[in-house]
Order: sequence, then structure tokens, then C-alpha cells
Amino acid sequence: MAEPAYVSIAGEYARQIRGGDLAPGTQLRSYAELAERHGVSQIVIRKAIELLLSQGLVRTVERRGTFVADRPNLVRVSPERQMESPEMTYSRETDREVSIERDTQHIPASPELAEVFGIATGDELTHVITLATEGGRPISISDTYQPLGVHGTTDAVLLEETIADRIPPLAHGEWLGVASGDLVKAVHQRFLTKDDRVLMISDVSYPRDRYEAFVFRMRLDLDIEPVTPSAD
Repeated sequence: MAEPAYVSIAGEYARQIRGGDLAPGTQLRSYAELAERHGVSQIVIRKAIELLLSQGLVRTVERRGTFVADRPNLVRVSPERQMESPEMTYSRETDREVSIERDTQHIPASPELAEVFGIATGDELTHVITLATEGGRPISISDTYQPLGVHGTTDAVLLEETIADRIPPLAHGEWLGVASGDLVKAVHQRFLTKDDRVLMISDVSYPRDRYEAFVFRMRLDLDIEPVTPSAD
């Protein structure tokens, strides 16, 4: 399935900004001019600019326009971006060559994983190790687990993410080339069904300097009862 026009347009400008073709402080054309150039509506251009804003690549000045940010550091939109393939995500973050390798295995569930998925210890799980490099530099590694017979996250309605600076598992640290005792940016994900059944978990490690920040954007289902805040 082709990606939305606003995502493609934002990706084009993101690569130009990160590649230095659009220098910090450069003013982008008006919405009308960009819409005409790309053959889309101004609504599409507005959504593309909003995506660039959320990634920290541009800034807007009231009554003046949109400008390339002074410090266009990588900002990951999350968990929205986690629903994409690594190939699509990283292609928007860099114009350098990105390589993705996957190793898929069937393994017996440990007691900890069995408890997470509500299965018996020793039942088989699908374990996928995903390795990503950018210009030859390792930029991420992940371990993803799913029970056999579960394919993807089609039935998931909720994605939980926990982000922390942590000492990585040995394999993650070796892949990222961090010294013993050094920290990485660790992301733990859980994909859940409406009845809170866990479909998939994933542990992702990035170099600590990979992202300036993580921006969360989650849709709140209208059929979920609102929670009244307590006074304590």
C-alpha cells in the first residue's frame, strides 16, 4: 500500500534538511506554493508540515512562515512510528544507506514470557531479531516475541511503550558497540487486544544519542469509558 501523500512529502523535506540541502533558518515556501509544486491540496501540505514540526525539523513563526529548525535533531514520533516497518521509518530519517537484517526463530517460552502471553512454559514462541545499520553504523536492535499462530498486530487496539536509559542486554550492547556499563535508549513495547491479551512484545535498543526526544501520539478510543481523576 502506497504511503499517504503528506508522509511522502514530509519525508522528502526531512531528507533535504538532514542532508544539509536545506540549511537551518531556510524559509520554506508558502502552503499555496508547496501545494502547487506537489500537485496536492493545502490540507495535505499542512499535515506534512505538522509531521516535520513533530519531528523537530522545522519551526513556524506567526505571520512569517515555516523555517528549518536551528538544531534539526532526530525526534522520533512514537508509538505511531512503531507501526511501520524499520525500512520505512529509517528511510524518512536519513539519506544514507540503511540496511535491515532479520533472524526468525522458534523458541520455547521461558517462565517470564509464558506468564506475559498466558501460555505454558515451554510452548513455542516466534522470536524475531531485527538489526539496523545506517551508513554502516549500528543504529538499533530489537527482540520481538509472539505466540505461534499469531501473525502481526492486526487485532491489537493498544500499544504500550516504556522508554528508559538502561544497561542493555549483552547482545544489544555488542551490536550497538557500547562499552560495558554504558546506557542505551531502551523501548519496551506491548501490543494488546481490547480484553488486554498480549499479542506481541518487543524490546528495542538505540544509541543514547540517536534521538533528541520521543513524541507520543495516541488515539483514544471513543468506546472506552472515561476515567474520573481521583483527588489523591
